[in-house]
Amino acid sequence: MTTPYRDDAALTPPPGCPAHGRPAVDPIGPGGLRRLYGPEAETDPAGLYEKLRAEYGDVAPVLLHGDHRAWLILGHAANITAMRTPSLFSRDSRRWTAFRNGEVPVDSPLMPVVAWQPICVFADGEEHRRLRDALLDGLNGFDRRGIRRHVRRYTTELVQVVCRTGRAELITQFAEHLPMLVMTRLIGMPVDDGPQLVNAARDLMKGTETAVASNEYVVASLRRTIALKRTDPGDDLTSRLLAHPAGLTEDEVMEHLRVVLLAANETTINLVADSLKMVLTDPRFRAHLSGGQMTLGEALDQVLWDSPPMSLVAGRWATADTELGGQQIRQGDLLLLGLAAGNVDPVVRPDLAAPLYGNRSHLSFGAGPHECPGQDVGRHVAEAGIDILLTLLPDVRLAVPEEDLVWTSAWISRHLTALPVEFTPCEVEDDPDTVAERTVRTREVPAAEEAPAEPVPVPEAAPVAEPVAFVPAPRRSWWDVLTGFLRGR
Repeated sequence: MTTPYRDDAALTPPPGCPAHGRPAVDPIGPGGLRRLYGPEAETDPAGLYEKLRAEYGDVAPVLLHGDHRAWLILGHAANITAMRTPSLFSRDSRRWTAFRNGEVPVDSPLMPVVAWQPICVFADGEEHRRLRDALLDGLNGFDRRGIRRHVRRYTTELVQVVCRTGRAELITQFAEHLPMLVMTRLIGMPVDDGPQLVNAARDLMKGTETAVASNEYVVASLRRTIALKRTDPGDDLTSRLLAHPAGLTEDEVMEHLRVVLLAANETTINLVADSLKMVLTDPRFRAHLSGGQMTLGEALDQVLWDSPPMSLVAGRWATADTELGGQQIRQGDLLLLGLAAGNVDPVVRPDLAAPLYGNRSHLSFGAGPHECPGQDVGRHVAEAGIDILLTLLPDVRLAVPEEDLVWTSAWISRHLTALPVEFTPCEVEDDPDTVAERTVRTREVPAAEEAPAEPVPVPEAAPVAEPVAFVPAPRRSWWDVLTGFLRGR
């Protein structure tokens, strides 16, 4: 997201707002080109990709919101070429002809994705290396054991909310909480910030009327963490970025933390949800996992081929007139990396039913200089979270027929809306880290006889801590990130 923010933003996350309806959109737009938005794109994106592949081959002309023209890269090899050739296909969105001609309004639903920011995502060359190296060094400082400790704690707390009921909904009660809670600890934020950041991030990613205020809350929380780490550094991403020889400014540190927090959250939610769905519904995986013939990591590889966390990435911008996939690309054209389409390219996957255990040549994390720097962290969170969940609830099973599961799609992502399960009711013991922290806090609290007779009033702007594990409202699709700025404004 690239919404504006204030340095003095309040630290109380705002509530969300209800969704609004959208008018019908014809799948075919000007020039006979297919739109990557509207009913056809949302209902059957995979089918749309195959129609485009059959008509155009590896690269297809398409229309984005506002009927802006773009090129969708469908071929696996063509995607790799665009990812690995920054001299021809830049990440600097300011090159886009539509921007240069003033054709994109500030409230366009494309802006949260393509508006340029001074971060490594939109940089090339030496500036990209400076920023990315700092981020990569910071993320690589975490080991699997340390990440798993945080995952174990929060998975345990989330499972404790539902374990005695024998039923749960694993999207809103698990997948949507775990990544953000873990990332707040890796960034070095206070424990109590986690639950409220889950709420704020979910509201921000919905694109509601309060999305800007939610963004301000996220930014204010990050700035507060940066200030704390300047005086009391620790073994966390914020401290590493502040101390890195690349010399990041405070604004650069904040913006990269914000990107990591939100991007890692959204993509890992999808990875956890899709992996859980496959483990619970695909007899090959369930049998292999229970029989010890397949690791959970191998199952995640299959999911990353079949259901990448992001269907496509916008984008790349042509630095000169060139050719790709048989299409003539003009300087300033926008290209969309078709991750989902490239992963099912018949050239690399002639048989989609064939298993791909251990094969990591998928496009889900990208390739080249802009390959996802946080992919290892995301995989560790998803793999450890699912493993611990299955250990705590060994007989968990889908509570509805698989055909009743519902998906929502938009031009850049596809979401499973709910994953209801059932299991034998049980008791789950507290995680050791939770017990240790509770003991420390108890020692720090004044004895009852020393406590003030009257409760101390909480200032109106101060956040009120919520339980770490709670049941939120159902999650809406990523589509709303893009359309939220057009709703009721």
